[in-house]
Amino acid sequence: MPPIQLLLASTAPASETHEVPLTITLVFTGLLVGMILCLAFEEKIHAKKSLIAGVFAVVSLLLGTAVHILPFGPVIVGGHEIAMPIYIPAIDWGVIAIILGSSLFIDVTSKSGLFTWIAIKLTKASKGEPRRLLWLYGLMTVVFSAVLNNVTAMLIVGSLTGVSLKKLGREQYLLGFLLVEGLLTNIGGLLTLISSVPNIIVGTAAGISFIEFFYKASPYVIVATVVTVAMGVRLFKIEALPDDAAREQAALQVESFDENDGIESPGFFWFGTAMTGLFVLVIATTSVLPWVSELGMGFVALGFAVIMLLRYKSSVDQFYKGLDWDLLGFFAALFVVINVMEHAQVLALIGTGLAWMIGLGETAGTGLVLVSASAFSSVTDNIPLAAMLAKILGNMGTPSTDPKWWSVVFGANLGGNLTPIGSASTLVAVTIIHRYKLDLSFAGFVVKALPYALIQIALAVAYVLLVLA
Repeated sequence: MPPIQLLLASTAPASETHEVPLTITLVFTGLLVGMILCLAFEEKIHAKKSLIAGVFAVVSLLLGTAVHILPFGPVIVGGHEIAMPIYIPAIDWGVIAIILGSSLFIDVTSKSGLFTWIAIKLTKASKGEPRRLLWLYGLMTVVFSAVLNNVTAMLIVGSLTGVSLKKLGREQYLLGFLLVEGLLTNIGGLLTLISSVPNIIVGTAAGISFIEFFYKASPYVIVATVVTVAMGVRLFKIEALPDDAAREQAALQVESFDENDGIESPGFFWFGTAMTGLFVLVIATTSVLPWVSELGMGFVALGFAVIMLLRYKSSVDQFYKGLDWDLLGFFAALFVVINVMEHAQVLALIGTGLAWMIGLGETAGTGLVLVSASAFSSVTDNIPLAAMLAKILGNMGTPSTDPKWWSVVFGANLGGNLTPIGSASTLVAVTIIHRYKLDLSFAGFVVKALPYALIQIALAVAYVLLVLA
């Protein structure tokens, strides 16, 4: 439900009023491919995502203006005409607000010690038994990835994994634990509408509510989590403790952890706990709440962020400094690029390929969209993919009940498990693995992760076709 509409009083959108020459479309297609390649090799060219997307946004706007494909004119905001630069309404400010508000809320809430407290409590509940520890850490990874974000979840769980296994004298399991946890971050990223950026983009475009998203995604997440952890136990040979003496010793070792170490203020801890529960509840019911439903999830996220920031009212700048401004700048620029590509008929060209897939039949087409999205997401950023496909499906008038929306969601998230550069959280997992001086190359990650990823994608295809279709 975009809050701003372009007003073209004398003409329809450029893409509808005249044919864009194929040469121009191909030039802009080349620009899009160039941006995607630069994002894929971000580390090699030593440039941040926001700068890469920003450069391509500037070039796209200049070139689009030069060849007269952009629909300049006033815009309507709240029923009033306003003169506004063409790139401002191109940005989906609802998505930006959700990411900004959620990031601030989680960052402040983490200072209460809530998430560390949960992590250590689960460690104690395992009593130091390696298999039980992997199951509990796997569950924690999925839940943290759904409530926080994939990278934060991996940092918290990965750090605690290293400390716990070292204390238990089970360092030989460290590679298996960290790899499984890295893969589970992308499973957990499927659980809710705000768990990952592709979810926000696709869910917003399709008009899928928070409750509906959770209801439809959770059965798959449960099955995929169980299968992934079970495979981890088997493939990495996580052995049970041999006797009662070993179990008693392990229980004593983890009992020495103090879950209260990270709690500076008990009052703020309980306040953060209550606000986290309330945040999830309000986000889940945004579509039915009076007044709030009109303002949207972005308002909810920003509102809760402001409430939590009151705790640090004299030093809120520390949280502003900690924000991922690169991600926010990247999004703003990406939305501009995608908007220009729409007017240049690039999305229509990609849509032709998507239509060909769909034309293979509802079953084959939907499955192929999911597999293709997974493959693409494994080698480059899944956010441009989600943005493009969401825009194309929206332009095709695809109803929110169509399983192809879910093909994009599952494909964009699960593709990150195929390679270490497929998602930020798997890259963090590999970084932690290397920090402990464990040998795992790019090819080594692919070899070890491939069985998990293929089964996860196969399960997703079956789930979308047999349950959601």
